[in-house]
Amino acid sequence: MKSTHALTLADVKKIAAAAEAEARAHGWAVSIAICDAGGHALWLQRMDGAPLMSAAVAPEKARTSVLSGKPSKAFEDMVNNGRFAALAMPVVPLEGGEPIVVEGSIIGAVGVSGVKAGEDAQVARAGVTALELSHTLEHAA
Repeated sequence: MKSTHALTLADVKKIAAAAEAEARAHGWAVSIAICDAGGHALWLQRMDGAPLMSAAVAPEKARTSVLSGKPSKAFEDMVNNGRFAALAMPVVPLEGGEPIVVEGSIIGAVGVSGVKAGEDAQVARAGVTALELSHTLEHAA
């Protein structure tokens, strides 16, 4: 039997706060979504001024990332390189979804939407990094 990690509400709040701080630092209004290992929503926030559609797109970017185990950019790259069959997959092929990996297991993902693709990914990675740093510090103590 294998033991697995799971995101807690405290983890999710830490991720969301770090992602929001990154967005605010750059003046970006985005939606931030966090899902668990099954792709189920744990968090969704749409910052003031974020595009309305971003609240629908961000959770799908997170879901795409957790179910594939890759950043959602991998699917955007597939489509941009001519693999249009990827459009038939149950994924959103847009950059901005980043998996959360703890001890080699994917335990969730962060999806961000509302600004340029690379900026969405930057905000998502800030959230993931905050959790990774927190996890590292807890295990070092």
